[in-house]
Amino acid sequence: MRAILLAACAAMALVTVPLQAAPTRLKDLVEFDGVRGNDLVGYGLVVGLNGTGDGIRNAPFTEEIMANVLERLGVNITGEQFRPRNVAAVMVTARLPPFARAGSPMDVTVSAIGDASSLLGGTLVMTPLNAADGEIYAVAQGTIIAGGFSAEAQAARVTQGVPTAGVIPAGATIEREVDFDFRTLSNVRLALRTPDFTTAARIETAVNQTFGRAVAVMQDAGTVIVSIAQTQASSPAHAMSQIENILVEPEIRARVVVDQRSGTIVIGEDVRISRVAVSQGRLTVRVEESPMVVQPNPFSNGETVVVPQSTAALSVDPGTGGMAEVNTGTSLSELVAGMNALGVAPHDMIDILKSIRAAGALHAEFIVY
Repeated sequence: MRAILLAACAAMALVTVPLQAAPTRLKDLVEFDGVRGNDLVGYGLVVGLNGTGDGIRNAPFTEEIMANVLERLGVNITGEQFRPRNVAAVMVTARLPPFARAGSPMDVTVSAIGDASSLLGGTLVMTPLNAADGEIYAVAQGTIIAGGFSAEAQAARVTQGVPTAGVIPAGATIEREVDFDFRTLSNVRLALRTPDFTTAARIETAVNQTFGRAVAVMQDAGTVIVSIAQTQASSPAHAMSQIENILVEPEIRARVVVDQRSGTIVIGEDVRISRVAVSQGRLTVRVEESPMVVQPNPFSNGETVVVPQSTAALSVDPGTGGMAEVNTGTSLSELVAGMNALGVAPHDMIDILKSIRAAGALHAEFIVY
């Protein structure tokens, strides 16, 4: 095994070329302070369903909101008993984009909260959408596009997708703008999506080289502060249009990501292992029970007895035995290539990687899902 593994590793080393992270636009690496969306939520009513709505007895809140809607429209239903199956109570969610202006449309998501079986073909009645401050920022209404279907008979039912949730493209109209004036900013913070000191230092250097002066200062691994006034741009918006297109080569941490359910292994190029010996084998234990029934002789006073008869066997797969030594500096991709040449299964490979990490020889962040 050692000879085969080392030979496979050597062959892999001949074709392995160290890859560098490609230069990436700054807008794809950081979030700009103040440029963010806001979550909106509302409680509404969907009508026009083909008998797939809420059962009023199981969802009394649907009857309450329906009565409120009808009363606002001038219909007096006090004391009336109604049990329609074509309405459903829903939660409406949306995300107010940054710099959204009054009158602009946006998409909304509609989800049933009662026992409705499908929202297909339903229409959302005018629903106000509130932000975390309690203010109304948009109003939603329109026909729902559901992502599935459901068919039901007396003794069978089939469902595909999720028919109890759907979207309304451009189904909301923005009625209120977020009180934020980008022109008044004197400094802008660049928040790295993946904090790293090396990447932050490269961003600082790249921004300063673009403007020809020290306008950016690295605060920590996740923040770089840019002085808008020192960029001498005509406005903060013009300065940001230059900053977001600056190319920076991000520093990638050494990581090994493992998905145990599917057997998927993703290995970063900078992963390295120390000198370690690896042994992997399969132990199989088989136990069989074959009880034997012993009958007494005819006309005797004996009893029928069940005699246990067991067979136990142990076997080891000879193709995976032995020890393989991996030298210092060998990349993990070369080790995996060697194990692939030996026919090691993905789940066995995951166990080997865990053991190497437990031994302290794996120099990378190990993430398991």
